[in-house]
Amino acid sequence: MLYNLFDYLDREYDLIGAGVFQFISFRAGMAIALSLLITITFGKSIISLLRKHQMGESVRDLGLEGQKEKEGTPTMGGIIIIAAIVIPTLLFAKLDNIYIILLLITTIWMGLIGFIDDYLKIKREDKKGLAGRFKVIGQVVIGLIIAWVLLSNKNVMIREFYQSAESGVAIGAPAFSDVHSLKTTIPFVKDNELDYEAVFGFAGEHGVTILYVLLVIFIVTSVSNGANITDGLDGLAAGVSAIIGMTLAIFAYVSGNAIFSEYLNIMYIPNSGELVVFCTAFVGACVGFLWYNAYPAQVFMGDTGSLSIGGVIAVLAIVVRKELLIPVLCGIFLIELLSVIIQVSYFKYTRKKYGEGRRVFKMSPLHHHYQKLGIPETKIVNRFWITGILLAIATLATLKLR
Repeated sequence: MLYNLFDYLDREYDLIGAGVFQFISFRAGMAIALSLLITITFGKSIISLLRKHQMGESVRDLGLEGQKEKEGTPTMGGIIIIAAIVIPTLLFAKLDNIYIILLLITTIWMGLIGFIDDYLKIKREDKKGLAGRFKVIGQVVIGLIIAWVLLSNKNVMIREFYQSAESGVAIGAPAFSDVHSLKTTIPFVKDNELDYEAVFGFAGEHGVTILYVLLVIFIVTSVSNGANITDGLDGLAAGVSAIIGMTLAIFAYVSGNAIFSEYLNIMYIPNSGELVVFCTAFVGACVGFLWYNAYPAQVFMGDTGSLSIGGVIAVLAIVVRKELLIPVLCGIFLIELLSVIIQVSYFKYTRKKYGEGRRVFKMSPLHHHYQKLGIPETKIVNRFWITGILLAIATLATLKLR
């Protein structure tokens, strides 16, 4: 919004300083600053509003230390995160950018699903909230939208380089063309481009489309549920998500910059640099939310926040063609999700075989297992953050280590 305004003022009136809005780095800096300002300044008012309307968390007694003190803490704090993402993005990003549009739709759509879930849990005192099948339907719908746009929109391009005497340049000089492609990046591999059209080619033209759509739906559903499960300790999901968001901001910047992408020999994705503005707003929202969500939490993000940030991370990874790095970058989400799957599966298996259910972990998700071991909540969160940073470094290392 402001980009278009200042671009007009710069062109028509040569307004001093207006040209600075042309720089992604400036707009990204402004986005993260505004995002932090929104969360810190308006967060207290939103928490008071949630408390006034009795939007407090009902905590089941799981025998965990400090659990009773959390009873009644306002939830739905994800509203703060969503506002701190959407408002700076609307102000500082190019709103005609297809990737920005996709991310805004994802943020609002997933936030709405989470909001309905939280509302049902609190106001209708239904501990199950929104039925699981309806959550999945909502995730499938956004996955379908993302996949359809990536498959059909002419602005979703990558740059392919080739040598050609017919390209209009000198022989031996690199030439390129921007093409629509389903190529992605394989981590830690030289010449690391993988074409889904080739991988799924056995299924035929329509089969490629169907399999790609299913892949996108699986990624969106898995990451959003992983973030949702990780949101169990004060500051855990917000801190881990901020680390992941900053890593994706770096990938978006180098992938959308012709000079850096050539230097690093990575896929150049035209117009993806604009995602840096969104990513910094996302990071600012997560970090700012910690102002009130760090131990002891004054507000929980609820499904409103966790489903939204999980969906955003999934879509960001897909559009910058780094979805195969999700198991590493989102390793915390993955291990939390796997701990639940392993626990439930093993319990059902042993109950059927031995007549009594047995457990692998003292409690799942994994962070509760460590709580049962007597490790303080703050120490668990800090160690998960450190692990998240190490995973982010490993992910960034793929830019050079192949």
